[in-house]
Amino acid sequence: MDTSSLSLVDLSRAQFALTAMYHWLFVPMTLGLGGIIGILETFYYKTGNPEWKRITQFWMKLFGINFAIGVATGIILEFEFGTNWSNYSWFVGDIFGAPLAIEGILAFFMEATFIAIMFFGWNKVSKGVHLMATWLTVFGATISALWILVANAWMQFPDGMTFNPDTMRNEMADFWAVLLSPVAINKFFHTVFSSWIVGSAFCLGVSAWFLLKKREHSLANKSILIASVFGFLGAFLTAITGDGSAYQVAQRQPMKLAAMEGLYQGKEGAGLVAFGVLNPAKETYNDSINPFLLKIEIPKVLSYLSYRDIDAFVPGITDLMEGGFEQVSRDGCTTTALSAEEKMRLGDKAVQALAAYKTAKSEGNDSLASAHRAEMEANYPWFGYGFVPEKADLIPPVPLVFYTFHIMVTLGMFFLALFLLTGWLSWKKKLDNQRWLQWIALLGIPLAWICSESGWIVAEVGRQPWVIQDIMPTYAAVSALNPTSVLVTFILFAVLFTVLLIAEIGIILKQIRKGPEDVH
Repeated sequence: MDTSSLSLVDLSRAQFALTAMYHWLFVPMTLGLGGIIGILETFYYKTGNPEWKRITQFWMKLFGINFAIGVATGIILEFEFGTNWSNYSWFVGDIFGAPLAIEGILAFFMEATFIAIMFFGWNKVSKGVHLMATWLTVFGATISALWILVANAWMQFPDGMTFNPDTMRNEMADFWAVLLSPVAINKFFHTVFSSWIVGSAFCLGVSAWFLLKKREHSLANKSILIASVFGFLGAFLTAITGDGSAYQVAQRQPMKLAAMEGLYQGKEGAGLVAFGVLNPAKETYNDSINPFLLKIEIPKVLSYLSYRDIDAFVPGITDLMEGGFEQVSRDGCTTTALSAEEKMRLGDKAVQALAAYKTAKSEGNDSLASAHRAEMEANYPWFGYGFVPEKADLIPPVPLVFYTFHIMVTLGMFFLALFLLTGWLSWKKKLDNQRWLQWIALLGIPLAWICSESGWIVAEVGRQPWVIQDIMPTYAAVSALNPTSVLVTFILFAVLFTVLLIAEIGIILKQIRKGPEDVH
């Protein structure tokens, strides 16, 4: 591809990243706060105590404000696949479109049906029916996330598909392989559990504000106990699924893992970086400059997390670029890793064979077409490398991936400790006088979103330059648009999303200051 078009690629990536990151401000709170609301209403259903209903309705209002704006940004995000990434949509629409269609038909239908009962049916249906509607709304939002995450996981680990050279499209061969991919299952649970942290941190922080203002002690203490238990469970399960994510990344996306750890030279018994400061003088993977100015490492942990063996060899960026090390393939066989140059050469062969196949088919030479097709299929695992302009493009931006990964892990451990401490003190009824902890809980609200957004930066930036791992790079996926039009829409979206965010924050703050209303 002509490198003059890279400005279009950069602008399209920036616009999609802007939309995705704004959208992700609302999604985790919907998933996390929804679960807390369901638990609170369950207590009301079991006890009949109107105080639980009052608390539930307060958090439900904040949930509704967030939910509405999240839907608006999500719709725009899905449209951008067709407007900005039409080549991608054409190339894999048969696969990628299926989970998104199911999400729209099933999950959106559930949410739209039951959310109306949840908000407006308090005095119109029985307590049991209302509780069911609340939990089905939460379940619908979670199922909505499932199908979106299945689609995203397929981009990270394309499985259950075949490439049809006659239509120039990837076609789904096994729906269950796409749905039940180990990457998809792990990504779904990791994302949902981490969203529990965000919702719980918000609930905990707002409740702490009430305690600091010496208001609504009943609401604050009950909410803190529920949020702490729910948040601790979410943080604990996030850590477990995070371990699963590290293992999947090591198997499927070793370059992402190397960037996450700033690992250039692979080693046996590789340690996990607990704290590190990268050396900005490190410019290329094959120079002699030490990648770290400062590093504190836990010995052998990275090898264990990656391969369940404390002495396993973990390849670094240099190893992955130069190849030559022993690795285990998907079918369990030990092979010698190819270099970047070799993969790009095989990718070129696949692309050229595809072009030759199309020519032979148009000329009616079926035997020659079959030979070219066989060559294309043999080299298809490296098809995308044929579109990569420079081998250095195969390395993601290491500093961004490294720091966001370690911010995510550090904040995850912080919330694990915070929820444990606030839950214990709340259970012992000793939290009211711990103003220092109340302030920490309040400051935890923005930290939860930083943690969540950092995770997505690691997941998406870490796999660059791939839109579909090893099959389609970003350069080949973008629509043929005028860069100026993309820039204009980027600015418009930036303004629109910022206005929506400010509006949501303003409305939520107004509702918090107003506090819960008396039940009727």
